[in-house]
Amino acid sequence: MTLFSALGFHWDRSLVPALLPTHSVERVAFRFHRMLPEFVWDASVLEGNPFTFPEVKTLLDGVTIGGRKISDQEQVLNLAASSRHLLALVKAGKFALDKATFTELHGLVARNEALEWGLFRGEGKETSYTPDVGLGEHGRFTPLATVAGAPELNRVFAMGLQTLQREAEHPFEKAAAFFLFGALQQFFFDGNKRTSRFMMNGILMSAGIDAISVPAAKAQQFNESMVRFYLKKDATEMMAFLIECHPDAQTIHQHNPGRSAD
Repeated sequence: MTLFSALGFHWDRSLVPALLPTHSVERVAFRFHRMLPEFVWDASVLEGNPFTFPEVKTLLDGVTIGGRKISDQEQVLNLAASSRHLLALVKAGKFALDKATFTELHGLVARNEALEWGLFRGEGKETSYTPDVGLGEHGRFTPLATVAGAPELNRVFAMGLQTLQREAEHPFEKAAAFFLFGALQQFFFDGNKRTSRFMMNGILMSAGIDAISVPAAKAQQFNESMVRFYLKKDATEMMAFLIECHPDAQTIHQHNPGRSAD
């Protein structure tokens, strides 16, 4: 099976940057730790969470915020717990691109928010509800149906992961493709994009590449690009967008002339 058919989408591989600045794992882990409040806030904004950046910092310091919904507060705390767990895995050399890590992170990301968390759709008590993704004026995107035991979801995941590991050698291409794979196939009832971005950053940091956070200021651009991805199944635009969100975007363009999709 080809890479594109296994994942369910395609992209222009000639535009993927071959060279990205690399550092020690300790260095990229330190940056992730230092930037954790920004990463958590950025991710919460993408979910429409009303917490401001100062409020996120205050909450992460252990002080509750008055006048905010408990559900919004818990979402921020879940993102923080997921970030810290990912960081611990990477620093210990225990991060792995596999189902166990994927579901473990989801169990933290979507705790008390998704219908079920820490397992694929159909592997728990709920075996008939299939969620979909709103695309605004373009309608909705419906993924594979939820079936008891999740046999098809597990088959798609295993085949996609196996093919990705074999054919996508560069960490950035592998990381970005996995994020979009998880976002498209919707392995969980909720929290798919968040969990898949954590996996993306686990791949990057394990390879000594700085993690990527989608800035709050680019939330609208992110959402619009994701809608086009769901509609066209073409990841070229999203991969270029992720590069623009990387802290070394300018350096990446200088080292990869002609590879920007802009």
